[in-house]
Order: sequence, then structure tokens, then C-alpha cells
Amino acid sequence: MAEQIVMPKLAMAMKQGKVVEWKVKEGEWVEKGQIVMVIETEKVTHECEAPASGYLHILVPLKETIAVYEPVALLAETLEELLELQAKQPPPAGAAADEAVAVPSQSELRPEKAGKIKISPAARKRADQYGLDITKIKGTGPDGRIVREDIERAVEAREAPVETKERGAAEEVIDGKRVKASIPLEGMRKAISEHMVRSLAVSAQLTSMGEIDMTEMLRLRNSLLQKEEEIGVRISMTDLLVLVLSKAVRHVPLVNSSIVDDEIKVWEDIHVGVAVAIEVGEYGSGLIVPVVKNVERKSLAEISRSVKDLTAKARSGRLTLEEVTGGTITLTNTGPFFPRWGVGTPILNQPQSVIVQTGGISERPWVKGGELTVKPVMTMSITFDHRVLDGAPIGKFFSKIAELMENPDLLHL
Repeated sequence: MAEQIVMPKLAMAMKQGKVVEWKVKEGEWVEKGQIVMVIETEKVTHECEAPASGYLHILVPLKETIAVYEPVALLAETLEELLELQAKQPPPAGAAADEAVAVPSQSELRPEKAGKIKISPAARKRADQYGLDITKIKGTGPDGRIVREDIERAVEAREAPVETKERGAAEEVIDGKRVKASIPLEGMRKAISEHMVRSLAVSAQLTSMGEIDMTEMLRLRNSLLQKEEEIGVRISMTDLLVLVLSKAVRHVPLVNSSIVDDEIKVWEDIHVGVAVAIEVGEYGSGLIVPVVKNVERKSLAEISRSVKDLTAKARSGRLTLEEVTGGTITLTNTGPFFPRWGVGTPILNQPQSVIVQTGGISERPWVKGGELTVKPVMTMSITFDHRVLDGAPIGKFFSKIAELMENPDLLHL
């Protein structure tokens, strides 16, 4: 009997998702545990494994919204069962990357396809990471076994640059302007655009800005870098900023809140979202906000490990839905990308009430006690929901952040 592949429920809040890529073509054999599809939710993309071995029969078109637990494909135990399933419900148009795939007869199957393909565990893991069809890879190991080197060669061949536009092809011109590239507004880019527009539409957003003397914070970070081996992790400025935010939130709890059903919910837990920039091809870019949970209970070293792990997952597309939901306040540190950038107006990450943007650190004139000096200065912008917060608590929040960063010894209190 055919095994169902369903739209998984990746988190409590997830209600639906879309299949955006099939890693296996219609009618092909799938091994249990093999990556078979990529799904997309509002927050993340996620690779899904086959729950059993069998011949894949696709039920739903790509990018169609499907409720959680609804079947998206079937795994037939035999070719005869596959043919029966296809006769009852033909695969949707465009299944398997718009390719028409002929289903082989039993006699046409190679022994490896009918049974188990010889492949080393390391090679199989690598193939799953890149979504490679191992039935099309020739093994060079003993008895034709596929080894890791075979997978690496297949990856290199697939990622070799190809010509995307023929020479002499007609150029697209719109209103007298030549088009250099056309980028579909879909996937992560579409999710970002919809989320940002909705955020501005449903809340009253206002941004306050200021500057902070980073002399002592830079001194602290340099001392921590010298103790990297002892600490066990390399502390970044982002790690320190996450710690500072959690300390400041405890002095102004209202910034750690959301509007839920006409009530302002002030959260006990401090879950800091850390914005991560993602490069997607030559022109594409993306942004995702993984969440460091319960920062108030973590040491600086634990915060650093969490930030590094989540950032690595974000840039390799391995974040789970749980890791990008539940945030109570967000930090976006633009300093590494724009070292001399001053201020900005970040958009709230709904349903949170506050997002903090930090800019680059650069030497600037600084007046204190009537004396003019030059200090390393960092700008900070705080966007807040005016339905929840007024200027006074945001001023207090900013002042506490500045106090902690200009006097980092207070972080121990």
C-alpha cells in the first residue's frame, strides 16, 4: 500500500505551506530518509525526507498552498502500484521541474534502482544536502560504490557557470529603459515584502535615534578576543549587543511586549531576534531573523554560540520554523555592512513592539563635560509601536543601553 508524504507541521503556529521544489522526479525511486522535497512557509524553507522507500507519485502542483497534514505525494511499493496511482490521479502539469518523465518497466530498472544503491554514509549525507539524484551518479569506489569524491564532482559539475542569455538575443525594453535582469518577486523576497508592508499597515511606527560612546565596549571586546581560547568561543559585537539588550529590557519591561487581542502582553521571556543578511545569486538578497531564546538565562558565551549556530543555519537554509518564531524584540546590526552608516528606520518585526538597529562604529567629535575629544561612536535607531509605547519609556530604554555600553562593568550586576 502506498505511503503518504504530507505537508509537515513544523511549528505550533504553522497552518499551511507550499512545495517549492521536488528533489526527485515523478516515477523515480526514493530511499527512506532521502531528501524528497523543499517546502516553504512564511518564515523558512525546509528540506523534507521521505518517510519510506518507494516510487514517487506527485499529487500537488508546485507553489500551491497546502494545509498541514494534507498529502502532497505518495510512495508506491511497486511499479504496478505506481501505474495504478497515475491512472487514478495523473501528476499535475509541471511536476518534477516541468519535465516529462517516462516510467520504466520492471525489466528496464537497473539492479541498483530496484534494490539498494551502493553508497557510503558520508556520500549519501552530502548528496542529500545538495539534493542530488544518486541513481545518476557513477561510483568510483570498490564494486562501483559511490563515495564522497563522486558527490563532490557531481556538485562541481552542477554548479559550473552556464550562459544565461544567448548573444544577440532581443533585449527587453520598458519605457525606453533596457532591462539588465528580471528577478521574480517570490520565495523569501516575496515573504519579506508582504511582511514589511503588513507591518507598516497594522501598527503606528516611530523611530528615535541617538549615539553611544563605544570606547569601553571596544576595550571589553578586545580583552574577550584575547581570552578566546579560555572562553571557548570568539565573542562578536553582535553577541555583546544581544546581552546588553536583554539587560536593558529588564529595566524597561514594556519594550518586550506585543498587542494580542486588544491587550498589551508584556512577555516574561526575552527572546531576541537577530537579523541575518543572506545573499541569493548575483542580484538577489534576503533577510531572516532567527531567535535566540531565553537570553536572560544565558551567559555571554552561550549567547555567542547560539548566534553563530543560528547564523550558520540561516545562510545554509537549515533553520527550522521554531528557530525563527517566538521573538519578543529584534536586533539588526548593520555595522559590519555599513561601517560609516549613520541612522536608519527599521520596520517592526510583527507582532513585536520594538526593533533596535545599530550602525557602524567610527571616530567622531564628542563633547563631554565641556571638553571636545574624538571618540569611537556608534549610532542607534529604535523603532517602536506608538500604540504600545511613548517617547518616555523608549528614552529610558535607550539611556539604559547607552549606560551599559559606556560602563560595561554594570553588565555583571
